[in-house]
Amino acid sequence: MRGCWVGSAGASSTNLREEILKLLEEDREFRYTVAGLLGYREVLERLDRHEEELRRLREDFLAFVKEQERRWVENERRWEEAFKRFETIEKILAEHTKILKEHTDKITKIETTLGRLGGRWGRSMERMVLEIFREVLEKRGIEPGRVERFEYIDYDGKFYKKGARIEVDVYVHDEKLYLIEVKSLAEYDDVEWFHEKAQIVERILGRKADKLILIATDIYEDALKRAQELGIDIIYGTIIPLEP
Repeated sequence: MRGCWVGSAGASSTNLREEILKLLEEDREFRYTVAGLLGYREVLERLDRHEEELRRLREDFLAFVKEQERRWVENERRWEEAFKRFETIEKILAEHTKILKEHTDKITKIETTLGRLGGRWGRSMERMVLEIFREVLEKRGIEPGRVERFEYIDYDGKFYKKGARIEVDVYVHDEKLYLIEVKSLAEYDDVEWFHEKAQIVERILGRKADKLILIATDIYEDALKRAQELGIDIIYGTIIPLEP
């Protein structure tokens, strides 16, 4: 029967379908053969689909790798530019640091020089003020030329703060001790400090001062009043009134 179906070239499609269905029902071997062919075709179709998917995945992967390489090259270029900028900035900072150090050294030298000049100017100013009030001082029995500078550094903090420098003008005559403070402009705090400083000097010298004298070319009104309250002898040129 199978041979007749194969050799029948003129059989109609209806007869062919009926013949195939009959063979599938009656011929186990034919049925298994067809089933096998159908399964193999499905496998081939799946393989074809998988191959297409793999091809697309491979293309996508290659495109991804290419894009990453492009980005890496671009990032390398940017990093190179950034490093060049950093190097330029470092050079500029190094140059500025060098210039700043040079200026700092110069400023330090200037400050040191000014400090020395300031100390000399301070002593010169004191001498000048003493000369301005020479006549008044002589009436009080004080010779301006014999006024000496007293300096004491309290290294151990025995009399005041540890390491503090105490400075005041001293005049000794006929066993009398005068402590003198000279200011071009005397303010309230200057009066308070002179009074406190005088007490420290008295402890250092181990004797009471016979008189405290404040000499100022100009003095604020409240400073004058405070000096009078503390019993300080005041020699001054001009009183500066307090602003209302």
